[in-house]
Amino acid sequence: SGGPQNIGLRPLNSQSQTSSLGSYEQLLQQYQQPQTQSPFRLQQMSSSAAQTYADHGLKPILGGRTPPDPYGLLGLLGVIRMNDPDLSSLALGIDLTTLGLNLNSPDNLYKTFGSPFSNEPAKGEPEYTTPACYVAEQPPALQPMHFQKFQTLILLYIFYSMPKDEAQICAANELYNRGWYYHKEARQWFTRIPNMEPLVKTPTYERGSYAFFDQGNWETVRKDNFVLHYELVEKRPSLPSASQIVR
Repeated sequence: SGGPQNIGLRPLNSQSQTSSLGSYEQLLQQYQQPQTQSPFRLQQMSSSAAQTYADHGLKPILGGRTPPDPYGLLGLLGVIRMNDPDLSSLALGIDLTTLGLNLNSPDNLYKTFGSPFSNEPAKGEPEYTTPACYVAEQPPALQPMHFQKFQTLILLYIFYSMPKDEAQICAANELYNRGWYYHKEARQWFTRIPNMEPLVKTPTYERGSYAFFDQGNWETVRKDNFVLHYELVEKRPSLPSASQIVR
């Protein structure tokens, strides 16, 4: 360790406010003698110098004024002051009257306003021609006699794909004409197997072989010894009048 302790420091119990001349000369002599610095003191000096250099390096950064965040609250000042016309039009919009629009006009604006990128007004309706393939005559009204030309599967498709439509009623009427009936409980169309009479027939039911149309699988399923109660068979639908026929 270099030198005695408490060099140049006034003792805590000293009553004198100033140092004597002899003490000052002793202090000079002690500093003139070669002394060795302790590693701890050298480390303090180096760290102090590094901190001083770091403080000087940070002064330009901290002292300079950084630009505000354009997406923060300070960035809104540029929009409010409207210094940039492009930014103002993007954030606040454009006054439509500057584009030549008469907002008090009772007519539609699209007739006179062509585009915001055009200084000329609209030229009216564009010229076009309808292709000949789009010009077609109105088909005739659909009549019940037209359903006679359809196959049975087409009639079944019309019945299931057009609910609450007059075409559904016409298809059901034609199915009845061909010997098909609608079972209310099974919710399926069925018909008797050709050339096979019922095994049992009473005033309220009959038992025999029938072909049911399964609309889920779109196929006909045969059921033998099926008991058919007449009360579960839907009655023939009434056809709509001529004024209610679909067109």
